[in-house]
Amino acid sequence: MSLADLAALGTQAGTQLIARRQTIAVVDGATGGLISAGLLAMPGASAFYRGGGIIYSLKGRRIVLGHEPGTLRGLTSATEAYALAQADLIRTRYDADWGLAETGAAGPGHHPLGVASGTSAIGIVGPDGFHGSTLVETGHDNRLDNMQAFARAALTLLVDLLWVCDED
Repeated sequence: MSLADLAALGTQAGTQLIARRQTIAVVDGATGGLISAGLLAMPGASAFYRGGGIIYSLKGRRIVLGHEPGTLRGLTSATEAYALAQADLIRTRYDADWGLAETGAAGPGHHPLGVASGTSAIGIVGPDGFHGSTLVETGHDNRLDNMQAFARAALTLLVDLLWVCDED
């Protein structure tokens, strides 16, 4: 998977968001910004992309999400519940229609919280409580391959949810 492949998915999502006159904010974690890059590669992305950040520490999480202490207490990194909570927070923080969050462990090696390399949780929250999430487990610890797989899964889920939301 190349940046061009991620950009193709990002363009599908961006085209749908522009047609709906909706916006998105993104929290990249183990993807290191690849989700945002996929969306921002589309010319005219400023029509739908509000902003976001890469969260790689607890301090970074608080700065990017602007949440009150204790807001995420009881949630575990790299779970769908945690990704959905982050997606909702970034959506609110940027006053966007959609929020997308990815949290995981690209590898190689040991994650501080014991998350297996190749594991990522993705959460998306949209208007009127519409949401979706997925857990990705690649089964390997190749960092670059995992980062790309997580970003692809996130952008694919976004495209799919936008299509499903259109059908409702």
